[in-house]
Amino acid sequence: MKPVTAFVPHAGNNAARDNVQQLLQSGLVETAYILSRGGNGAPAGVESIHVDSITSGQTIRELAERAQTPLVMFVLHDTPIELGQFAADRMVDVANATGAGLVYADYWAVKGESRALNPLTEYQLGSIRDDFNFGSIVIVKTALLKEFADEIARAGHQFAGWYALRLAISRVSLIVHINEPLYSRIDFDARKSGEKMFDYVDPRNRAVQIEMEAVATEHLKKIGAYLKPDFKPVSFDDSGFEFEASVIIPVRNRVKTIGDAVESVLKQKTNFPFNLIVVDNHSTDGTSELLSSIAAKDRRMVHLIPDRKDLGIGGCWNAGVHHEKCGRFAIQLDSDDIYSGESTVQQIVDVFRKEKCAMVVGSYRMTNFKLEEIPPGVIDHKEWTPDNGRNNALRINGLGAPRAFYTPSCARSRFRM
Repeated sequence: MKPVTAFVPHAGNNAARDNVQQLLQSGLVETAYILSRGGNGAPAGVESIHVDSITSGQTIRELAERAQTPLVMFVLHDTPIELGQFAADRMVDVANATGAGLVYADYWAVKGESRALNPLTEYQLGSIRDDFNFGSIVIVKTALLKEFADEIARAGHQFAGWYALRLAISRVSLIVHINEPLYSRIDFDARKSGEKMFDYVDPRNRAVQIEMEAVATEHLKKIGAYLKPDFKPVSFDDSGFEFEASVIIPVRNRVKTIGDAVESVLKQKTNFPFNLIVVDNHSTDGTSELLSSIAAKDRRMVHLIPDRKDLGIGGCWNAGVHHEKCGRFAIQLDSDDIYSGESTVQQIVDVFRKEKCAMVVGSYRMTNFKLEEIPPGVIDHKEWTPDNGRNNALRINGLGAPRAFYTPSCARSRFRM
């Protein structure tokens, strides 16, 4: 018997037929199935399985019942795949050699005439984001698929079956990343990258988010990482701050947008002193000159060019919050964003004072450069709840903007006694 059973999704595109044929030609696939929500696409001799969703709990059970080989290959996307030379052999060899529960590999991303290497992130215990990129092909140990399939199906997951499975595998086995591009993925999703990035907060996907949160929370409980909703109020009794709040903008080469971002901050109206710290990461496009000219006219602005030249956006943020002029509350603004009104900074500080908290996350609206709303529109962060927000924050794609911090909570070395 050959070592692999393959499952390939068919969601309306024409990729499934060629993907199945490539896998069968590898010589390692005993049986291949197409997972379909209806329609045609199965090559002659390949069975098509009707499923409610590619990633539902019932589909995971269906895979487990059909798989009779030691390994399962699961193609995660209905998009054209071009296997590299001996790609399937390499993935199977690594799975067998390491005993891993799940194996994934780097790939080439092909868009039109361009071809770019897409290296993937190493999986760790804390890698619980539901959009963690495994690429488009994974190998799963069949024994583990069968071990968890019934439990996942009984939970009734319509969307989170695959997510629940890979978290379950991570609790009992290795997840191994092959640091080699083993295949090419042809991307025909014409949406701009910004739109795809924010799919997770699209209001139309709210049902998906609720289900994913439940799976993530249960996983954190099982590994002893769950945070109970127990809080203690933050005391703001500290003194020594010249400014009540500082807006911090890390920037590099954003001459077309940084002026508007800075202007939106300096227009803020507050009943307390605030300033603006722009951390300029050695810009070369005229950004530095523009910022210097603005700082010369408004003493509330600090134009900081770090001595270090190895700082990314996070390092620039650290430089801002550790600056002697940083206020009691540090508020982050991206260099291509603007505040929607003149009371934003006041509102954020008012929330700190009312809630006695260490961090505030606000809502924002996605727009184009003409300030016209684009999908998904308003991002209101419903995933951040008092009962479970801290746990759910580990699952989602960041906390969005605007976000603000009680400065001593994120710049501890500056306030170390």
